[in-house]
Amino acid sequence: MSHKVHPASYRRKRIQDWESRGFYKDPAKTLEQDFKIRSFLVEKLGRIGVEKIEIERFPGKLNIIIFSARPGLIIGRGGEGVEQLRNLLEKKVIEKSGVGEKSSNQKPKKLELRIEIREVKNPWASASLTAQWVAQQIEKRVPFRRVLKKALERIAESRDIKGSRIEVSGRLNGADIARREWLAKGRLPRQTIRAEIDYAKANARCSYGTIGVKVWLYKGDKFD
Repeated sequence: MSHKVHPASYRRKRIQDWESRGFYKDPAKTLEQDFKIRSFLVEKLGRIGVEKIEIERFPGKLNIIIFSARPGLIIGRGGEGVEQLRNLLEKKVIEKSGVGEKSSNQKPKKLELRIEIREVKNPWASASLTAQWVAQQIEKRVPFRRVLKKALERIAESRDIKGSRIEVSGRLNGADIARREWLAKGRLPRQTIRAEIDYAKANARCSYGTIGVKVWLYKGDKFD
């Protein structure tokens, strides 16, 4: 039997970087805080189309970079959306976790929080945004084969993508027996470390159960 490895972890520090990086004095607590920050932002901005969230830590500073296909909805009019997001993060996540440099009275100092929004120009070159779109279409009761074919056609229009594969599993179209179906187009060398493969998962919450979605996008070889 084959040994399946997550495509991102397989390529970490070779052709891909970590999504959490910087100065981690207490790794256990700070990584837990990173997890809570991501969970809060995904729950808050889930339907806006967030590709990924990167976190950079410096002494006394915390930089959160949000990659989105619709940055205007997050930023809001005059930057109101980012300001509200910062206040909610500080109150509900950062202050409760108690992570930070200790002051003279043994209380954690307030971190300088900065939120940066970056635009994803081509959503169909992102595995995460493609998986979210497929999941949303399945939740709307669109037949899964039509969704997969349409997604592959739109991915193929992008010159950066050399090959793609989309897989869905569960009670497809409300069938009594769960199964797995997939469609692929082009090359997808998953065993080659220098192959730049973007991978993501998403869930479609339907009345008859949860449908899992997996997307692989091959963007060519990357040499150091």
